[in-house]
Amino acid sequence: MQPRNMSMSGVVDLAAVKAAGEAKQKAEQARTEAARTGGEPASSGPLVFDVDEAGFQQSVLQRSTEVPVVIDFWAEWCEPCKQLGPLLERLAGEYAGKFVLAKIDVDANQNLFQQFGVQGIPAVFAVVAGQPIPLFQGAAPESQIRQVLDQLVQAAEQQFGIVGAPIDAEAAGAAEAQEPAPEPVGPYDALLESANQALDAGDLGGAVQAYKNVLSDDPANPEAKLGLAQAELLQRVRDLDPQAVRKEAAENPADVQAQIRAADLELVGGHVEDAFGRLVDAVKRTFGDDREAARLRLLELFEVIGADDPRVTVARTALARVLF
Repeated sequence: MQPRNMSMSGVVDLAAVKAAGEAKQKAEQARTEAARTGGEPASSGPLVFDVDEAGFQQSVLQRSTEVPVVIDFWAEWCEPCKQLGPLLERLAGEYAGKFVLAKIDVDANQNLFQQFGVQGIPAVFAVVAGQPIPLFQGAAPESQIRQVLDQLVQAAEQQFGIVGAPIDAEAAGAAEAQEPAPEPVGPYDALLESANQALDAGDLGGAVQAYKNVLSDDPANPEAKLGLAQAELLQRVRDLDPQAVRKEAAENPADVQAQIRAADLELVGGHVEDAFGRLVDAVKRTFGDDREAARLRLLELFEVIGADDPRVTVARTALARVLF
C-alpha cells in the first residue's frame, strides 16, 4: 500500500507528459522529413540569429533554459569580428543544436554591451539558465574555441540538466541531414500502462522495473523517464517519518542529507517551490561533495516535475545564480 501523504497527485500529470512526448516525437519526425526533402520544418528555430534589446528576453534569456546560448558581440568596423563571426556560425552548424548563436551588434545595442560589461570586441559570452558566463575575448584559434564550447555544453548538461537538441536540421549540415532516420521504437503503451498502474497501486518496485524495461530499449522515452523518477522518489520517502525529517532539517540547516530528505518529502507533498528552494539554498551554502549531492538531487527532482514546467525554469535560473 502506498504510504499516506505520498501521492504524486497535483505535482505532475503523466498523461500530459505522454501527450507532450508524442508531440515532441511528431516534431522530430517533421524535422527529419523536412531535412530529407530539403524543406524547412515549420516549428524549427534558427541556430544563428541576430538579437536586439527588444528581443533579448525571449530570444536569449527564455531560450537559455532549453539550450546554451552563445553571444557574439561584434561591430561592422571590427576586423577581428569578421574573422571570428563566420567561424562561430560554422561551429553552430556543426554542433547541430547543442548550442545556439546570438549575434549582437554593439553599435545598435549599447545597453546590452554595457550590461554584460564588455571591455572590447569581439567578445563571446554564454547564457545558461538565464545567467551570463564570459567565455573569451578576441579572435582565438579554432581548437581553443572548440574546447571552450565543449566545456560549455558539458557544464550546461551536468550542472543544469540543459541539453540542446537539433533545432534546424538543414543548418546542421548536409552530411548529417542525409543520414538515414533511426528506426522508430515502441510502441510501449501496454508496458507503460502496466507501469503506471503499478505506481498508482503503490507497487514501487514493480513500477521501477517496468519503467526501466522501457528505457532499456528507448532511453529517451519521456513518460518512462518521468515515471521512473517518480517511483524512485516515492521509494526514497516510503519509510521516512515526515515529522522527524522536518524537525531534523530545521535543527540542522548545514546537514545536506537532512535537507535532501526534507526536499523529497516536500515535493511528494506537492510543495514544489519549497523543495526546489531548499536545495538551491543548500547548494549556495555548501562546497565540495555536499554541494554536488544537493545539486544532483535538485536535477533529479527537475526530472520528476518535467523540464517544461515553469517552476523548473525558475529553479534552474536560481541554481545558475548560486553556481556562477
